[in-house]
Parts: sequence; C-alpha cells; structure tokens
Amino acid sequence: MKGTATFIMNRVILHSDLNNFYASVECLYNPEIRTRPVAVCGSQSTRHGIVLAKNQVAKQFGVKTGEAIWEARAKCPDLVVVRPNYMRYLKFSMMARKIYENYTNLVEAFGIDENWLDVTESTKLFGSGKKIADEIRRKIKYELGITASVGVSFNKVFAKLGSDMRKPDATTVITPENYKEMVWGLPAGDMIYVGPSTRRKLADIGINTIGDLASAPPGFLERHLGQWGRTLWIFANGYDDTPVTRLDFQPCIKGVGNSLTTPRDLCTDEDVKILTYVLAESVAERLRRHHLKGRTVQICIRSSDLAFIERQGKLPHHTCTSSEIAEKALEIFARSWDWSKNIRMLGVRVTDVVMGDGCEQLSFFDDEKRLRRERLEASIDRIRSRFGHYSVQRAVLLKSPELNANPVEENVIHPVSFFR
Repeated sequence: MKGTATFIMNRVILHSDLNNFYASVECLYNPEIRTRPVAVCGSQSTRHGIVLAKNQVAKQFGVKTGEAIWEARAKCPDLVVVRPNYMRYLKFSMMARKIYENYTNLVEAFGIDENWLDVTESTKLFGSGKKIADEIRRKIKYELGITASVGVSFNKVFAKLGSDMRKPDATTVITPENYKEMVWGLPAGDMIYVGPSTRRKLADIGINTIGDLASAPPGFLERHLGQWGRTLWIFANGYDDTPVTRLDFQPCIKGVGNSLTTPRDLCTDEDVKILTYVLAESVAERLRRHHLKGRTVQICIRSSDLAFIERQGKLPHHTCTSSEIAEKALEIFARSWDWSKNIRMLGVRVTDVVMGDGCEQLSFFDDEKRLRRERLEASIDRIRSRFGHYSVQRAVLLKSPELNANPVEENVIHPVSFFR
C-alpha cells in the first residue's frame, strides 16, 4: 500500500486548457474584433441563443458562459456576437493534440479544448513537469496563435484545478508538499464534478471548501451523497489514481443518441412524430457507421417550463434501423406524455449496444423484412453521403420544414467522461 501511494505521488500529470477557446479562434480569424468584447453564441432563431464562449474582454464585463444573449448584452451593450464554427475548432483541437504528442503518447481528451497528459516518464527526456508545461504553452502560442493554461500535479484532479487557477497563459504547479496550502482553501465547487446541486448539498452540511471536504469523515459524506461522497473525499485528499488513457485506447460505446431544442414548442402528436423520425434517423445512421446495433430505446423530454423526464423500453431484438427506433420511441412517448404542457426539447437514444456483425437467432417470420429495412437504410446512407442529407427524405418530414434538421451535422457533441 505504501508503495502504491508513493507511485501516485510521484506521477507527473499535466492538464492543458485552451483559453477562451472558441472566442480565441474567432478573434484569430477576425483581427478587427480582437480588442472588443466577443461572445460565441448559438442561434437565437433556433432557441440555442446562449453564450458558448467569451474572450477576456467580455469576461471583464461579467459575461458568463451559459447565459442568454440578452443577459450578456445587458452587461455589455457593445458585445460582438459570432456564430460557432465547430469544424474550425476541431482543426485547432487536433493541432494542439499534435503538440502534446511530441511529449507523450498518454494523452486523454476532456472535451474539445482540454487534455490530460501523463509525462511521468517524459521528464527523464524533457525535464520537469513545469518545464514541459511551459514549452507546450509557448508552442501553442507560437504555432496556433492562441493561449493555454496548464496545471501540473501528481493526479488528474489537482492538475485540472491548477489549469483553472491562473488564466490566461499560465502554468500552475501543485505538488504533494503544497497541495493543502494551494487547494484546501478553494471553494468546494471548484473541484471537478461538484456542480450546483452537489455544492448546495455540501453547503447544507457545513462543507464549503475543498479542505472541509477532505477533513470530513468518508462515512458521513456517504450518508449524505451516497457512494459519490467517498469519491469526492478521495479527490479532495489527493488520493486520485485514475490513469491518463493511452492514445490508442478506444472506450466501449454504451449508447448513441441525439436531442434537439426545437425552434418552436411542440404541441401536437404530429410535431413529436416528425422530430422523432428526424432524431431516429440520425441515431440509426450513427449506429450503422460504427457497425453497432442497440436494443433499448430511451426518450428524454424537456417541457416548456423546463421540467425534464426520461423513459425507456426494450425492443424484441437489436436493431440499427430508424423505423424500429422511431416506432418504439413513439410508443414510449404515447404512454408517458399527457400534453398538459408543450415540449421544448426532445431526445432519442439507443443503449444496450452490441457489434452489428455478431451472431443472433433468426426468426422465420419477420427477419426478412427487417433485413430488407437494414439494406434499404444502408443504401440511403450512401446516397446521402454523395448528394447530401436532404437528397432523400421521409414524406412526413416535409410537413414541418422548421423541425426537419440534420442533427448529425448541426450538433457537434463531445461526450467525454473522467471515468473510463
């Protein structure tokens, strides 16, 4: 046990966070707005009008990520609002990753603009963790034209805390000798996975700082937060031993899903049917692309007053066809929603996933029809890849063009978990 603890303390982990990433890239491409307050925001016409990122100037006016555009403009009337360009951000994210790969193959993404690096062995070649972090920051600034903050520590949790402590363009080192002084005085909400709800629960039991969390009895935390309480106690005390995942590690895909906040509230079964087919087609296409099939269909609904529910049901067999996914989703919806409220957001997800080329017991009755559906939808995939998504459409989707979106291309999602 002592040897394990020593190994954990001797690790050198970096967390690199590209500063104000979306806004920094936009300012790089638009020199005339670099000195002005800038916010990258979603489309107001599709009700995605929130601040996704802001530059340092906008931050000084109090503009915050996640607030509505009108709230940001109330704080900063001269705010320059630009639409996101996800392909451009992905390009810069990959270029930053190439820089990290010069130092280690142990690079793990945590979203599009953050990465952990395990440089424990690399220090023998490149010098200390701080020296490597400073070199990475200089290369990102010189080669990409944007800046990064890098935390250096002996575990992933403290490395991320370090990158958050000093921005922009700074290196912060948290060691086994100074972590109590540097970390324990910070608010509990600064630690990874302590969101608003958990922060309120901790405050209710008198825990306001990371130090309070570290000194609380683990059993006491478990009684109030469940097993998650012990995990947070481990994080606060610096006992996190979660490894940085190798570049060639491929996490198991447990589910594929898409959701959309609609341009207008859904108020009829027909509206829900249209959007369900839109979402089911995007989910089925992604399943086929990854040679997967799923058996459990989930739907999630957010009402016009922002209440949220999630329901699920099982299919008799695994599938990758949009028709079966949509029919099951609509069946679940029919028994779950009474239309006492309109719907603002709808999501469809398929879980219980297996490889699509695995063996399965066939039926004498409906399998031929199911196989024909799979071949038909695979053919549609090929047509769309050549002529565009809207070259082949279901007739039902033509009834309401504003609901007929393309979630695969219009929603870029990076679902990455700390735990593997």
